[in-house]
Amino acid sequence: MSRLLAFVSAAALLATPVAAQSVDRVAVNGIIDQGLNHSQVMQTAAYLTDRIGGRMTNSPQMREAERWAQQQFRDYGLSDVRAEGFEFGRGWSIVRSSARMTAPRPLDLRAIPVAWTPSTNGVISGGVIVAPISKVEDFDKWRGKLSGKIVMLSQPGTGSEPTEPAFRRWTSAELAERNTYNQPQHSPAAIERSLKTVNFANQLDAFLAEQGALAWVRISQRDGGLLHGTGYTYQVGATPKLAGMELAAEDYRRLARLALTDAPPTLELMSEVRFHDEDVNAYNILADIPGTARGTEYVMAGAHLDSWVASDGAVDNAAGSAVVMEAARILKALNVKPKRTIRFALWNGEEQGILGSLAYVDRHLATRAPSNDPALSGLPDNRTWRSRWPIEPRAGYRDLVAYFNLDNGSGKIRGINAEGNVAAAPIFQEWLAPFASMGATTVSLRNSGGTDHVYMQTVGVPGYQFIQDPLDYSSRLHHTSIDSYDHLKAEDLRQAAVILASFLLNAANRDEPLPRMPLPTQPTPSDPFEYPAAD
Repeated sequence: MSRLLAFVSAAALLATPVAAQSVDRVAVNGIIDQGLNHSQVMQTAAYLTDRIGGRMTNSPQMREAERWAQQQFRDYGLSDVRAEGFEFGRGWSIVRSSARMTAPRPLDLRAIPVAWTPSTNGVISGGVIVAPISKVEDFDKWRGKLSGKIVMLSQPGTGSEPTEPAFRRWTSAELAERNTYNQPQHSPAAIERSLKTVNFANQLDAFLAEQGALAWVRISQRDGGLLHGTGYTYQVGATPKLAGMELAAEDYRRLARLALTDAPPTLELMSEVRFHDEDVNAYNILADIPGTARGTEYVMAGAHLDSWVASDGAVDNAAGSAVVMEAARILKALNVKPKRTIRFALWNGEEQGILGSLAYVDRHLATRAPSNDPALSGLPDNRTWRSRWPIEPRAGYRDLVAYFNLDNGSGKIRGINAEGNVAAAPIFQEWLAPFASMGATTVSLRNSGGTDHVYMQTVGVPGYQFIQDPLDYSSRLHHTSIDSYDHLKAEDLRQAAVILASFLLNAANRDEPLPRMPLPTQPTPSDPFEYPAAD
């Protein structure tokens, strides 16, 4: 009985009577016309991708995107357009790079520098050693064997072939399966486990440098020649000493096989990167359509503007950013006069730990008590956030009555995750009704994670993530070297902008704020009589 609500039918919950006012369908007609017949969403997406390109936090490209997005909001006629800073760290960008096998035969390899690793300072050349190292306990095995080598850190594996289509849309049956209750989780247990892991990337770099390694390479996490280049040593004072590169999985495995023969390979690596330390702050971009009747209350839509740099950050997340900007353009073009302010946010630092939206929560909505553990007190907020109790609401805690997030690629909206809020679910069902013929019908009571509504949910602020068709987001585009404009779907993005604009206007004009979940408090154990697992 401890999980009594684990699978409550969403259909039954949606049938619960609720005082939800009718949708203004005349306003929806205007939104649909503006969003489908006069759309600029693809022009916005093209500028962010083709013109600016990958937008690594604090890189020159991200600074350009910050400036450009603010000007676009001003051109739309929005008010109080601003950049709100928070401490981040170093900027980083790639100038050029290459990887080449020179023996036993010449061969150009597919490679990318790992983010926030330094340059090679010209071309370096050396033999390879396959030395899988994933934890500190692995160091002793390789001590004294790495000098003058380019260290291959990953297990090569055996490769894989796809067994399902890379591109797909949700079926009706799959959407129906989402209609089961998913308990919102506020337990810090997983976070506490992660805090026991030391900063392995810096320990590994120090070990490799001490052992005289020339550089290191790792395998791409996907086959098919895809590259990622993600890395997280962005803090000032945490920059590694050695250059690191990621190789395409097929190229990496070829090297690993040759290393077992009588003709071990020799590599040439060249990585020229730049660090940007002019301003260690990253900036969220905010803009408003002022409210007319509800004081300081506001509703909000957001997406993260930053991306990785293996490609142009199209589906992750120029798509969501363009939809948020297009919703702003649509509503302003219709000259709406909402009761509540409608705020638009383009977040920064999402890829490094959802940092921008957390900074907003901490500054404007609620914070957490400081940690009593001295070992944790110096860590960033995102590392300790869920483990600190109690939550302390700020003066503006109840001003934000609803937040809607877009960050699942280019697919059309098929519904919304109600994040366990059984009181909000029937309201969302009503708001979706005008868009059933566009494929948006599902209200799921599941909670969703991994993006910018998360920290709002952790403090009880109503933050929601839309359900989008998956397309090929997870199978081959997410963080990869082919995440370009070519994979954006114009019809889907136009539909998403229309639905987002409608949800914002409904939330802004609703007589009562959307129902909230209780302010989270420290959970009790799910089973207080369960014996701890044996060591």
